[in-house]
Amino acid sequence: MLTGCGRYADFTLPVLPGGASPQWQWSAREFPAMTRGSWDSRDVLNPSIVRRDDLYYNFYSGFDGKTWHTGLATSSDGIAWQKQGRVLSPDPQTWEGDYIAANGSALWANNEFLYWYQAGPKNGPSIGLARSSDGRSWRKYPAAVVAHGPRGSWDERAIGDPYVIRAGDNFYMYYLGQDRAHRQRIGLARSRDGLEWEKLRTNPVLELGDDGAFDEEGLGEPAVWAWHGFYWMLYTGRNRGERRRMGLARSRDGVNWQRTPLVISGQAAWDSQVVCDPAVEVQSDRMRVWFGGGDVASPDENLHGAIGVATLQAVGATLTK
Repeated sequence: MLTGCGRYADFTLPVLPGGASPQWQWSAREFPAMTRGSWDSRDVLNPSIVRRDDLYYNFYSGFDGKTWHTGLATSSDGIAWQKQGRVLSPDPQTWEGDYIAANGSALWANNEFLYWYQAGPKNGPSIGLARSSDGRSWRKYPAAVVAHGPRGSWDERAIGDPYVIRAGDNFYMYYLGQDRAHRQRIGLARSRDGLEWEKLRTNPVLELGDDGAFDEEGLGEPAVWAWHGFYWMLYTGRNRGERRRMGLARSRDGVNWQRTPLVISGQAAWDSQVVCDPAVEVQSDRMRVWFGGGDVASPDENLHGAIGVATLQAVGATLTK
């Protein structure tokens, strides 16, 4: 393996000053921006958005009934998308197996796209890394770059759903970890180059919600950004009926998180049972959010998944930079 499971450290993100916390309003477009097609005939989910040279690149996940692949769509405005085809698939001759090479997080850094993606067996995936100059042709590293934790750890059985940001001199990855009791929570890792990672020793950074809460059964699919004195995290929570909704938390250091009262549910028929997979673009006092949705309450796939666009608007507080 290119990185082992034994690299741990104590760290935070660069500490932000905090300040007044606004109220938040969620407003989603009535109809999805991307729907199912041919190779992505069962689900279209997990948008990862990069803006480069006035063009939006969407590296999204598509499911054909057997395998998850990564596709590319492009847009000039982030709303009307043109699919460019499948660009990444699992390689059954490697550690990836034949189930998934998707659920990823993309950044443009050092004149190339970096894409951290989930791969491996369905019941125990890890996180890999691929590079591309154009978003279409990719070079994969030959092994996972973030692997399972040791026996008895919070991420012993599976890891996935990476979301990578840059802060200071480092990359920071928020990701899902699953233990032997099948609890899914959110943790954090740090890297200088995006390849060699060290995990936070005190993981996870966000625990399950209380009994009866929207996130009582599992957490995943985090999206993190810095804005007006805090780091903010949209994340997906599951209840015992496998209905998925999104919550919002805030932190000054990226490690110690406080939940807000906001819980985001589907507002239309197409996302009535599942709202998940956020990707965020900061726009002054509002965030544009691309997200996955479905009308079937299922834990993983066959949701009739599609991708929507919404606005998360900050209101009702004096905002200081």
